[in-house]
Amino acid sequence: MSTAGAAAPASPPEKFLVGLIGEGIQGSRSPALHEHEARHLGLALHYQLIDLARDGRSASDLPRLLDSAQAVGFAGVNITHPCKQAVLPLLDRLSADAEAIGAVNTVVFRDGKRVGHNTDWSGFATPFRRALGDVALGHVSLLGAGGAGAAVAHAILTLGARQLSLVDPDAAKAETLAASLRARFGGRWVHHARDVRAAIAASDGVINATPIGMTGHPGTPVDPSWIEPRQWIAEIVYFPLETEWLRAARERGCRSLDGGGMAVWQAVGAFELFTGHAPDARRMEQHFRSIVS
Repeated sequence: MSTAGAAAPASPPEKFLVGLIGEGIQGSRSPALHEHEARHLGLALHYQLIDLARDGRSASDLPRLLDSAQAVGFAGVNITHPCKQAVLPLLDRLSADAEAIGAVNTVVFRDGKRVGHNTDWSGFATPFRRALGDVALGHVSLLGAGGAGAAVAHAILTLGARQLSLVDPDAAKAETLAASLRARFGGRWVHHARDVRAAIAASDGVINATPIGMTGHPGTPVDPSWIEPRQWIAEIVYFPLETEWLRAARERGCRSLDGGGMAVWQAVGAFELFTGHAPDARRMEQHFRSIVS
């Protein structure tokens, strides 16, 4: 029997195993985001949640978890609270952004090496520019000086903020971050705000870069009554998408940005780092909004 003209057998799809290491992450939409986009691109990708809140694990287990992920063939892992800075000494190399920010949210395993990247800062900057690109940035208060806060601080200063007040109960952490930002953004006024209410009152906008408000961390990062209608509010928490603090700010008439945009756009960057394939950002955002609506 002639086989002339017969179609060549389809090659199997590229396969990727990736994951997320963090605490209290069962509500994460990252698996759905990455796996849905991979299917559209003809890739076989599985995204595994590695939750420190289960089985009595903590950030001290991070070295073992990274070793295991690398050993079984993960292409990489995302890193979230409380590990974005704890992971730094466990890596072989940092991207320029990760090194400048001092925090990592994406680790790529390649050629036996662990390379840390930061897609959080661009993940925040892109939706902020789209939704709040015309707001005043004379003085901004940032709640949280941890790994996410460091990335968001880098983003808002890159976007043009002239003054930045850092709010964090860990004074040493906030002072260290402020010094680093002043060194990188010469001419900007960056400081650790000890009088939180006064800093917020003087601000054009306030950003929550703490885990307060997410599932497992109830409450508000500051008293919502301190927020004024003239101010804009940005949130990085996205499960739930409308936190108690964000809802209160909206009820007071503030312009606002929820954490969904950052969740999508940091994933856009991480997906390409993991797979080498450029995702369709619009499709990823539409899918995200559909699954959280």
